[in-house]
Amino acid sequence: MSFTITSERSLPERLGATIDSDGVHFAVFSENADEVALCLFDAAGTAEVQRLALPGDKGGIRFGFVPGLRESARYGFRAEGPFDPEAGHRFDPSKLLVDPYAIRLDRPFLYHPALAAPREQGVDSGPYVPRAIVSQLGRDATPLPNATPGFTYELHVRAFSQRHPAIPAPLRGTLAALAEPQLLDHLEQIGVDTVELMPCAAWMDETHLVKLGLTNAWGYNPIPHMALDPRLAPNGPADMRRVTDALHARGIRVLLDVVFNHSGEGPVEGPTLSYRGLDNAVYYRHASDGSLVNDTGCGNTFACDRAPVTRLFVDTLRHYVQTMGIDGFRYDLAPVLGRSDDGFSPDAPLLTAIGTDPVLRDRIHVAESWDIGPGGYRVGEFPPPFFEWQDQYRDDVRRFWRGQTHMVGDLATRLAGSEDIFGGKGRRPSTGVNMIAPHDGFTLADLTMFSRKHNLANGEHNRDGHGDNHSWNNGVEGATDDPAVIEARGRDIRAMLATLFVSRGSLMIVAGDEFGRSQQGNNNAYCQDNEILWLDWESADPALIAYVTKLAALRRFHPALSADCFLTGGIVEGGEVEDVIWLNEHAETMTEHDWHQARRHFLGMSVYAPRREEDVESERALVYLNAGHHDIDALLPTPRPDHRFRLELRSDHPDEPPRPIDPKAPLPIARRSVAILLEERSRR
Repeated sequence: MSFTITSERSLPERLGATIDSDGVHFAVFSENADEVALCLFDAAGTAEVQRLALPGDKGGIRFGFVPGLRESARYGFRAEGPFDPEAGHRFDPSKLLVDPYAIRLDRPFLYHPALAAPREQGVDSGPYVPRAIVSQLGRDATPLPNATPGFTYELHVRAFSQRHPAIPAPLRGTLAALAEPQLLDHLEQIGVDTVELMPCAAWMDETHLVKLGLTNAWGYNPIPHMALDPRLAPNGPADMRRVTDALHARGIRVLLDVVFNHSGEGPVEGPTLSYRGLDNAVYYRHASDGSLVNDTGCGNTFACDRAPVTRLFVDTLRHYVQTMGIDGFRYDLAPVLGRSDDGFSPDAPLLTAIGTDPVLRDRIHVAESWDIGPGGYRVGEFPPPFFEWQDQYRDDVRRFWRGQTHMVGDLATRLAGSEDIFGGKGRRPSTGVNMIAPHDGFTLADLTMFSRKHNLANGEHNRDGHGDNHSWNNGVEGATDDPAVIEARGRDIRAMLATLFVSRGSLMIVAGDEFGRSQQGNNNAYCQDNEILWLDWESADPALIAYVTKLAALRRFHPALSADCFLTGGIVEGGEVEDVIWLNEHAETMTEHDWHQARRHFLGMSVYAPRREEDVESERALVYLNAGHHDIDALLPTPRPDHRFRLELRSDHPDEPPRPIDPKAPLPIARRSVAILLEERSRR
């Protein structure tokens, strides 16, 4: 069947492919092309059967209407125009281009040299490029009400279920697996508030990985941003919608990690797949000599301050919220979103658009507030409604438990909500997302098993990945059968988890850290689509899972451990009690001498907060943290009249049931452990 195209219909409201009752509208941005052609393919997506020049041009948007075309049609674009690298132009009609607004693709991206062949060679890339599929937009969704991220669980879709024995084999490693009862039960059991999915948009393997015989496992190398990768979601948006519905039914919010800082087209010698071929000069930021700016370390950087790019990303976010029910987003290398040629600004167009858009402004937005560009470290500077990853929390808590000197002051600042970073401007501790081990770096278990990175499997001679990890190995590098070393590592893991759950702010762990996963010392497993990255459910530690469950419940039900206000030492509750008193082992308020003791590895925290419910008394909690290698007999402060302390949790003996404590007797705080006590009314 042969089709015609017309510009007699008005410019469609949405870019991409929009289905009408009698055909399909197409619209794509390309300000500098001489001509943009729509390429139609047969039903199998094998042969290009027709090429139609888009006849309309309004404000750089090329558009046309194809009567008679229907849903499921396969298509792409080609663009003719100048090839002038110094001016940023790299048009090449031999390259088939994926629609930036594609909703669904018929196959994943696989690298082939034809994708990067120079224009003068005239090599047709068509056989190697996924085709976009004309698709109906999904129904509107109402995400769960926004609060804070709460207890966030960062999850790699493929790694999460690939080795789970209870998940049907066809579903393993896919989004659909996340809607299976076994995985939902696990998330609900450990008290997760929010699942944060690592990137799910269709991605391309970096060229250097192809040469090494490796693949991009993490997915931080996207091409179109709205289309889910077919390997994760063979049914497109319907797979994601099923997952969000299932998680919402369990009261769990869903965040999606989006990569708006660069694309998988990489440096100039990389493949031409979409933006480079449609309008390289507009989509990407360039230096004065025409070379690509590389604020990302990935070869290119999106010019997010330019109107077409801002619109693309706002439309992408709205699509995920309205079509798939996503509750919010985590933004990779987020300073790029706020950067122009003049540098970073919290009032940049894209950040402002996200914060004011009626669909997006009430969603959860979490920034990774650093990149490698000029002035790229911006933690604490993102505007509302953004939350921010907290790298200083990560490093200070690691240093404390590693046993470094002069750390109790820094630890107290992090426990209190990091007011030094997030104070002012009406912000609260929840603005900071506390973590000890995010996806990029050592796992929580590996922090206690390896004193140095072991990334040889990545093919870069162990040069990749961060070299300063503040990790330790408890006397043996890597795996061991020594029960004393194994016990010491478990003790350290539980102590760090307890520290995280009693800190003011939002918090995050990575899937598998609740049961002791290891990546064999690899702290940059982005290219390990194998057992290094995949979670080993059969070796999961059920005792550690139960411990995390207990910590999450303590935090959820006790505002002294979770209230969203900075701990300042000021009086709360109408002049009754200070919100925090920092204690030494003698139950005395920490003095200047105590704070400046280089080898002090013990800190006590007495915290007080109002109860959420009316007519229920406020509560007090005690937390003792001992990162030293000797047990300490700690004295307890005097409880309020008619009250006593109950030892709720000891990280060194996590199975010990809660029990009342004699306030006049010393309480042994074991080496490398955390103890949590709650004040309760005495029972007569």
